[in-house]
Amino acid sequence: MGDTLYLECTAGISGDMTVAALLDLGADQDVLMKALNSIPVKGFSIEIGRVKKAGIDCCDFRVILDENHENHDHDMEYLHGHHQEHHHGEEAQTAHYHHGEELQTSHHHHHKEGQQEEQGENSLRAHEHTHAHTHPHEHRGIQEIKHILTQCNMTKNAGNLAERIFHILAEAEAKAHNVPIDQVHFHEVGAIDSIVDIVAVAVCLDNLKIDQVIVPKLCEGTGTVRCQHGVLPVPVPAVANILKTHALKVEIMNVQGEFVTPTGAAIVAAIRTGDKLPKEFSIKEMGIGAGKRNYERPSMLRAMLIEADSQEKDTIYKLESNVDDCTGEALGYVMERLFEAGARDVHYMPVFMKKNRPAWQLNVICKKEDIQKLEQIIFQETTTIGIRRMEMERTVLERELETVQTPYGQAVVKKCRIGEQTKLYPEYDSVAAICGQSGLSFQEAYQMIVEQCRES
Repeated sequence: MGDTLYLECTAGISGDMTVAALLDLGADQDVLMKALNSIPVKGFSIEIGRVKKAGIDCCDFRVILDENHENHDHDMEYLHGHHQEHHHGEEAQTAHYHHGEELQTSHHHHHKEGQQEEQGENSLRAHEHTHAHTHPHEHRGIQEIKHILTQCNMTKNAGNLAERIFHILAEAEAKAHNVPIDQVHFHEVGAIDSIVDIVAVAVCLDNLKIDQVIVPKLCEGTGTVRCQHGVLPVPVPAVANILKTHALKVEIMNVQGEFVTPTGAAIVAAIRTGDKLPKEFSIKEMGIGAGKRNYERPSMLRAMLIEADSQEKDTIYKLESNVDDCTGEALGYVMERLFEAGARDVHYMPVFMKKNRPAWQLNVICKKEDIQKLEQIIFQETTTIGIRRMEMERTVLERELETVQTPYGQAVVKKCRIGEQTKLYPEYDSVAAICGQSGLSFQEAYQMIVEQCRES
């Protein structure tokens, strides 16, 4: 089983921020460079180093483009049309890689007083910030991008992820421009820095063996940003389309600037498996990736490998009602209907009501979203005229169902973990089925299934 990644996007997200955070988290840099060196396009080199943001040490991943492909993504005055305060430069240690080779040197860059350290976020966007049309740009469509990806030195899993990110991005751009996705041909989709960022994210995630990604929300700024097509509001159309299509939660901060790029939004849409953190978890590893833009809120993306407490705490509801003047057959039918409608547990207790009348107390354990339909069933199928409802906290063990092969067929086993200990509980229906086929007693079949599960 892979690890769970938590992306804390309180200062937005972009392609290069994500790559840097994953490298800082422990992704293999050699594996990454082999993949990037295999990309069949020219005109870029890579810098991987360290920078400080608000005094915090961060990993920095840069795609350095040649003069024929350079964009204006780092030019704050161009992007927002007014002067931006620049931070004093800080020392950064950087390793340089040229496409196709690694330079065996590393050194320090010293930035002069008043020079902006963060150069710019390289990402795929319909609003890539080109300051003029004097440089040639390759125009690539989604099929050409897919062909490029097939030639990269990466695993099938990483390749599929990179293709999914590009597809989400192209889909959002197609919607923004009101054209079919196969007619999206614009230099932003084929931008070298975007291909590099997305391939790098896919390779790093695959290398870290991430199988669950939790992103509670994306934090975006306000105002406008200058783009190829003019001045657009933040979030830009491609980002807004991704947020809507993939139901990503967003918080608009009271800070001017574009914090969520189309590439960043597409990455989250492609990899997110949930938006809720466990109530309790431990942090196994942590990495911080630096952004390049200079805003009031420092552009940092924090990535954490987390492990949930095996004794997870959650909230359930208990529905309780006293029932008299109901036959045993009717109560049995009610129980079946309640289970079919989503009840977690149903049971009856004998009670004595007013005037010492014998009756049954019906207890139903359920989730909040199932309360209304379960109460409707109770009212329809029993003689009760009132239901008591209680919210209850509970502690549950981490658990999963596993199918094991036995000499008498398959059996389903519930595996529960408490710390390093694993407890095995064969499901009743599986035990009963094996008893019928084998002639074993219930206890014999039960133990046989447990032993088969431990050996598998």
